[in-house]
Amino acid sequence: MSDVNTQPSGKRPRSEVETLAGVNHKLAPGMKRLRLTVAYCGTPWRGWQSLSGGRTVQDELNASIRKSTGIITHVHGSGRTDAGVHALAQVAHVDVPETVRMTPDAWVSAMNACLPLTIRVTRAEAVGPEFHSRFEAIGKTYRYRIWRPALISPFESDRAWHVYGPLDTDAIRECARMLVGTHNFVRLSANRGDMPETERRRLVGKTTRTLHRVDVRETAELLEIEFEGEGFLYKMVRFMVGSLVQVGRGRSSKAWFAELLSSAEGLQSNQQAPACGLYLVSVRY
Repeated sequence: MSDVNTQPSGKRPRSEVETLAGVNHKLAPGMKRLRLTVAYCGTPWRGWQSLSGGRTVQDELNASIRKSTGIITHVHGSGRTDAGVHALAQVAHVDVPETVRMTPDAWVSAMNACLPLTIRVTRAEAVGPEFHSRFEAIGKTYRYRIWRPALISPFESDRAWHVYGPLDTDAIRECARMLVGTHNFVRLSANRGDMPETERRRLVGKTTRTLHRVDVRETAELLEIEFEGEGFLYKMVRFMVGSLVQVGRGRSSKAWFAELLSSAEGLQSNQQAPACGLYLVSVRY
């Protein structure tokens, strides 16, 4: 969302879900659960996760339900996206009283009427009490967009990373292929700050992820890199893209990139692509 999904791949047992979340996510009596699909431009927002002072996507969704129905509730997302990161199909769920007889289409209309235009609920549907947008997710797809011409379109200035000049796309593709499979991505991710880095380095299970696909697509104006995997660490996609571009620019070698994956020792990559080019494309269940 960051590339922010820090859970290990695969579904967790329901009891473990509740323990890890710190709260009981069982459906309360008299409530029903809705699954929401949400698209947003991340530019004006401080990210997905609710923060003091507001100005997050989650805050706006909560407020839209309160304004449109009077219900005070809490929307849960599949994961967090950082400030400036966009989403084509973020997935969330929310519990509402069974006495509210609104159809899914009515929920979409009511919420969108109270949301800013940079956030849209594209779909609502009733789901069973076992559905959890975060812990039932088994995979995500992220896309990163890089604008190549010397002059960036004003409509792309906060939608893509402007990288002008020579770029060895064959080297980028070769390194992208190295990412596919199961690796320890500790050197291609960031420490969220919840533990010392020395401890994070020791917890190999927490920093190992599996990528099923990394595609590199090129047009006259855009270079797009798309990642499909079971889960992503904090800022992992942005560090992967920044490091790929570092090789493409000829500033680091393919051997340097390979060593980031093959050894958990050594310095982390310091090449982080900006948030503006990152999109959460889809969440798999």
